Amino acid sequence: MSVVALVPAAGRGERLGYGMPKALVPVNGVPLLTRAVQGLFASGQVQHVVIAAPPSDVDLVHTATASLAPAGGAVHVLSGGAERTDSVRLALEHALRVIPDTSIVLVHDAARAFTPPQVIADVVAAVRDGHDAVIPVLPVTDTIKQVDEVGVVVSTPDRAGLRVVQTPQGFRAETLKAAYCSGIAATDDAGLVEKNGGQVHTVPGHAHAMKITTPFDLAVAEALFTGDQA
Repeated sequence: MSVVALVPAAGRGERLGYGMPKALVPVNGVPLLTRAVQGLFASGQVQHVVIAAPPSDVDLVHTATASLAPAGGAVHVLSGGAERTDSVRLALEHALRVIPDTSIVLVHDAARAFTPPQVIADVVAAVRDGHDAVIPVLPVTDTIKQVDEVGVVVSTPDRAGLRVVQTPQGFRAETLKAAYCSGIAATDDAGLVEKNGGQVHTVPGHAHAMKITTPFDLAVAEALFTGDQA
């Protein structure tokens, strides 16, 4: 039974200001997408990676990633959709059609290119242990305020019960398929499962799984991972 990672990477990443797809922006000379795919395979759990690329850059993404798969594995590249959920849906449909023994599906952000392989392995292990959906999380360290539409504070949630969500998010293939067939909308894939009646389990995340979205994030990553080519 195969573990398949879906990587929605069709975003243009305007906030990074590179004039290229966000996933192809380099950190110390290595594209985010390359690092993310290397990490997935380095976990020792992933057999296939399905990348939803910008339609105009499918060939470029294929060239950048085709050689990353280990023996017995494969990288699949297809055209992504207009929104992230569209890209995940297209990648999921491809996986279920082309890789019929898909049993566990991960959804991973290329922008979290430095997620440690152990976190990926922990997510897969938790799904194998019987959980329908699993997400890596970190405790919230800042005080959080809930505000109304004009910016007035209405409450201060207890941060002890709050978590920051990272990727990869892991699912039994049937669970994620059912969530995407439900017609429900959510801000992430685990949210779809949750709204569709599923229970989402958590495992510890890692600070290195930071999401690289802005030039500041990129500068931090370049400083933290100087000389790191994996």
